Amino acid sequence: MTDLRELPSQPLAVEPAHVGLMVKASVQAFGDRPATRVLVGKRWVVASYRELDARAMQIAAALMYSGVEKGDRVGFYSRNRPEWTQVDLACQFIGAVSVPIYATDTVDEVVHIANDCGMVVAFAGRADEAERMGQASERIPSLRRVISFDSCPRTDVTWLEYFAPSDRPVPEQVVSRINARLNKASGDDLFSIIYTSGTTGAPKGVKLAHRAIMSELGALHRSFPISTRDHSLCFLPLSHALERGWTCYLWAHGCMNTYVVDTRNVGEMMRRARPTLMVAVPKLFETVLAEVHKASAVTPRRKRILQWAVSVGQHLQFDYRQGRKPLLFWRAQLPLADRLVLRKIREAMGGQKTMLVSGGAPLRRETELFFGAAGLQILNGYGMTEAAPLISYNTHSAYRVGSMGRVMPGGRIKLGDKHEILYQGPNVMDGYWDNEEATREAFLTDDEGTWLRTGDVGRIDRRGFLFVTDRLKDIIVTEGGKNISPQPIEELLQSDPMFEHVVVLGDNRPFLTLLVQPSMANLQKLAEALHIDYGHVSELFNNQNILDEIKKSAEALTKNLPKYQQFRDLRMSSEGFSIANGLLTPTLKVKRREVERRFRGLIDEMYTKIGLHHDPKSASGRDPKSASGRDSRSASGRDSGTASGGDRGRTHGQAPRSTRGGDSPTAR
Repeated sequence: MTDLRELPSQPLAVEPAHVGLMVKASVQAFGDRPATRVLVGKRWVVASYRELDARAMQIAAALMYSGVEKGDRVGFYSRNRPEWTQVDLACQFIGAVSVPIYATDTVDEVVHIANDCGMVVAFAGRADEAERMGQASERIPSLRRVISFDSCPRTDVTWLEYFAPSDRPVPEQVVSRINARLNKASGDDLFSIIYTSGTTGAPKGVKLAHRAIMSELGALHRSFPISTRDHSLCFLPLSHALERGWTCYLWAHGCMNTYVVDTRNVGEMMRRARPTLMVAVPKLFETVLAEVHKASAVTPRRKRILQWAVSVGQHLQFDYRQGRKPLLFWRAQLPLADRLVLRKIREAMGGQKTMLVSGGAPLRRETELFFGAAGLQILNGYGMTEAAPLISYNTHSAYRVGSMGRVMPGGRIKLGDKHEILYQGPNVMDGYWDNEEATREAFLTDDEGTWLRTGDVGRIDRRGFLFVTDRLKDIIVTEGGKNISPQPIEELLQSDPMFEHVVVLGDNRPFLTLLVQPSMANLQKLAEALHIDYGHVSELFNNQNILDEIKKSAEALTKNLPKYQQFRDLRMSSEGFSIANGLLTPTLKVKRREVERRFRGLIDEMYTKIGLHHDPKSASGRDPKSASGRDSRSASGRDSGTASGGDRGRTHGQAPRSTRGGDSPTAR
């Protein structure tokens, strides 16, 4: 039994491997250092590790008073804020299991998750989130209490300050009871249940044990030298496994986390907080890149200066990655290039970074090279919620552009049937909550052991770097039997600022088509260049001259692809793709099947126009995949509605086109 007064000086050395014990060791080691920071009005509100621990203990005591036992499920329905972390730690201290829910989820989605896991207490954030949680509670029999971080007019919702007064010390006997629970902690205890459904299927609860999180933190500790001087910006949803795991990593090293309450202000917060550490999704990098290009497009001279400066930076970075000193020709140009352009790119990201990570969706190679030129090395990583969430990642010393890096220390990857990426390691989930069938389907057992099936297609090069090429379920098989990965084509098209989102279509059809969501600003610029008069911007989506120009741009980008990978027609969507309207996941990936369902008429119109309308369900009623000799889940053998890929928690970066040369079937 661990005595909390005799915790190790190194938080990651706690035994058993338990997040709650690790945090207690961090409080002991870093007590007066800042732990959380949030901007309230124009003032920073900072709490030390000791203050964070004290507040978490107050909430833990209130939960115990409310009858919350070890293993009970406690829900979180809030945007990022320090209270989220306070309650999360309170759960770890008393052995409760935290169940995060995205603040963008609907009432019906909240009801499903809460009923599925048997939630007993739920915390909500703002008044509007508390209102929705209160509505949901009427349909959740197991839910005994709803507590809000902000005051809420609903009589069935309790304000956190009333539930656990911040000015009331926890009695010593209660502290002893909490510590007694923590003393009985085990690495096998559940840390969290994170619901992940990705682009299809009902949400499934991924069971993650404390040992899974701790093994991951240990691997990161061996890979990245960060210190208490480093601090991070918390803006990805804490409901997502990537930001949640990253936050645990910060606790282990005594770092400060600055919470972004309103993600619309991320750009301003980066410049104001100036974090040295950051985990982001590609959308952030693409937005900054687009702003830089927009500013440089004012005059041809500015555009040439940008191109020259980035070229200088890229030449230098390429030589440094190869381990050689760049030529004096390039080194001599760097000071001016940095002063005119490169320094401004770093400032847009809040200054130089000790560690800058991209995950959650593919990152274009061009974007990675652009920021690298400015001295901001983006470390791509790959994973999924079912792996807590890391599978592989690049480091500063083991880095390859376009790759997902090497497998996490202690883990192992190999390629299975149809080049599906398989993973085994100490951070793999314990299964899905109350869903044995889905759990069985998520794993594959062979003579080398049991493997987590990722549902992703990839390759491993001779140096052990992983490249992810697509999702198995997204592979398009045309009527002619051609297998096409849509993701590389979509990335190629999205390199043009005109296209915000692109969906390649054509499964069980004679050829490919595109559905695109254009950039509204660039669409209006195009209309101005073509001297097109319009009353409302919506008129441009059906303007034939606009469509022709956009089609020409897309054809120019794809002209070097094989003929069967080139599209025949396209349509523009006037409805934006967003989380709110259900077309994007919380990590900003397109929900392909929902797009195909919602725009079915527009898609059919493209094929009808050429006289080749074809229903994806054949006359015989066969599934379109099996009609071409392919099961609906390809190598996994799972039904498409219950696939366990866990896209909502998927944490991969760049995904280039696959090549077979030099692939290795297994990597450690």
